[in-house]
Amino acid sequence: MTVSQHRTRPRRSGRRFDLRATAMFFGLAAVGLIIGGWVVRTAYDVAERRPAWAVVLVLGAVVAGVVCWRGRSGFSASRLARRTTGALEEATATALDALEERRTAAPTAEAHGVEEPAAVAAVDHEALSPDEFEQVIADLCVRDGCAEVEVVGKAGDLGADVVALAPDGRRVVIQCKRYGPDNKVGSQELQRFGGTCFTVHEADIAVLVTSSDFTAPAVEYAERCAIVCVNEERLRAWNEGRGPAPWALSPLAGEGTTPSGRALG
Repeated sequence: MTVSQHRTRPRRSGRRFDLRATAMFFGLAAVGLIIGGWVVRTAYDVAERRPAWAVVLVLGAVVAGVVCWRGRSGFSASRLARRTTGALEEATATALDALEERRTAAPTAEAHGVEEPAAVAAVDHEALSPDEFEQVIADLCVRDGCAEVEVVGKAGDLGADVVALAPDGRRVVIQCKRYGPDNKVGSQELQRFGGTCFTVHEADIAVLVTSSDFTAPAVEYAERCAIVCVNEERLRAWNEGRGPAPWALSPLAGEGTTPSGRALG
């Protein structure tokens, strides 16, 4: 009697699906992507801030890749390392030289121990109000080394708008006239100021500053009474640092006494 044989299906060879290993693989892949993105971001920031360092890092990465690739074919890694080291040193020296040239190409005044003068903005004196004009004059006195600077101009000031002590200690009394270009300071205004600046305010240096100009009789009276006249041209030069301060223009500079009777020095 013949017995029929039942064929069994052969088993498939190979690994079975492992959920844990698959999850670990994808987790490590995600971590690798995050680290790779962080490295790329860091390299980009370094390239923006330090281009020379970026060049060195790129050269190093290229060299490492070439070493790994050539290592299989018997390439001399030591020779490549020597050449690469020389190239890196040359690139670093070039970057340092470029930075040094940038520093020395335009030497600043600080390198020579001298402070650069601050830029002085031009002032349209005619556009100022009388109070603003007085404040500008006071600020110039402070800028040029005066002490105890005060704006005292008001009703009944008897001609004194700004008072200060010059750098050499002399008392400066300034009257300010903010006029338009067609309105010049006349001799009568000089006479009123001359009648109070020395006797009432005890000025060692009397100054009349205007945003306009002076008439010829006013200039003559000022010269006789030792009053310093500062017109718009002189005021602009003083403001911009091209001209002397009013106390340096005083005809009493260098003499032994002042109109108030005080001894100089």
